[in-house]
Amino acid sequence: MDNIVSLKWLLARMYEPDIVIVDCRFLMGKPDAGRELYEASHIPGAVYMDLEKDLSAPVEEDGHGGRHPLPDIFDLTVTMSRVGIKKESRVVAYDDQGGAMASRFWWLLKYLGHDQVYVLDEGYTAWVEAGFPVSSEQQVLIPSKYLAEVRHSMLAEMAEIQERLDDESLTLIDSREAPRYRGEVEPLDKAAGHIPGAINRFWKDGLTEGGAWKDAAAQTDRFADLDRDSEVIVYCGSGVTATPNIIALQEAGFTKVRLYAGSWSDWISYSENPVATGEE
Repeated sequence: MDNIVSLKWLLARMYEPDIVIVDCRFLMGKPDAGRELYEASHIPGAVYMDLEKDLSAPVEEDGHGGRHPLPDIFDLTVTMSRVGIKKESRVVAYDDQGGAMASRFWWLLKYLGHDQVYVLDEGYTAWVEAGFPVSSEQQVLIPSKYLAEVRHSMLAEMAEIQERLDDESLTLIDSREAPRYRGEVEPLDKAAGHIPGAINRFWKDGLTEGGAWKDAAAQTDRFADLDRDSEVIVYCGSGVTATPNIIALQEAGFTKVRLYAGSWSDWISYSENPVATGEE
């Protein structure tokens, strides 16, 4: 797999000078829990990135941009520089949330123009259970000067989706659980349902029962009904759990895949936007 590295891969390389390890653990609704877990124990040398403080911008009062708006490019570049990431760094991100938070980091660093960024398969608990080393020591950071080359083509804007709701050449993928997609429940946002025309592919279906990423063949099967050459825009509730589906689509050979970063929470912040419920 191009975007996922194994526990043993990282174990063999963790002390190499160009490796930067990023701990992205975060619990929704418990904003301090991830950092507390990191401070208690982490993979040696890892730096911590907070979903809401480092990997998102502050939420707008009107809800535009969603619950986890994309960070300002300059701020994000400063964040990467602060932890010592350089253009030549090989960066490995991990979490304990099925790869969702690490995938958000992966997407953001790819968006800044970085190629050598990976998600650690299985996550932190698996690392510990394998008997691999952990530490509570904080890494002494030597800042770098990260130079971004932003890939705007990775991002889809809300206005484009509005204009293309009836465009059959575009596939919209909703990454949330099926009951949320159908509008039967909505634990987080102010309205239930999905963007009209979107199909549902729950992001966790890209993982095995044991929490490992499925291989490329299995990811290909998940999206076998879609044209690999078609344009795909992926969204979720707030632009976090859509990113594992973007990795899965890439592993399956899709090349025209973009993220609607504001996702459902942004879409419903505009009263004129239509909402669909049930199955498509």
